[in-house]
Amino acid sequence: MYNNYPNQFQNPFIPQLNLQQNMQSQKMDIIHVNGENGAKAYQLAPNSNVLLLDDTAPIIWLKQTDGAGYPSLTPYSITPYKPEPPIDVKSLEERILKLEAKINAEPNVTAVTDESHSKPTKSTESKTSNVFF
Repeated sequence: MYNNYPNQFQNPFIPQLNLQQNMQSQKMDIIHVNGENGAKAYQLAPNSNVLLLDDTAPIIWLKQTDGAGYPSLTPYSITPYKPEPPIDVKSLEERILKLEAKINAEPNVTAVTDESHSKPTKSTESKTSNVFF
């Protein structure tokens, strides 16, 4: 913690500040590979991971290495983002009017009366109650 000069204390936070400045200025690149073979061939240090953009298919490869440097490779499919088209209120109104016209053009369905759904009489109850399955 002391420098070569007596009576001077070295600030332990200065090296950390320099490290943070170096990390902020670090340049990030997109790494392009050609297919799975290109992703497998990409060299990576132990305990590291990287995303590799495949130039031959819409795939991103996640390559990870363990402490011994053994790699694992996981593909993820990607598709371009397409925003949904805005809703056209005028076309919706036209569709609703067409549906209403079709409904109104059909003949009226006869209403079901209560008589057709009456309870069974005693004579029909006795006939059905003796049936065994």
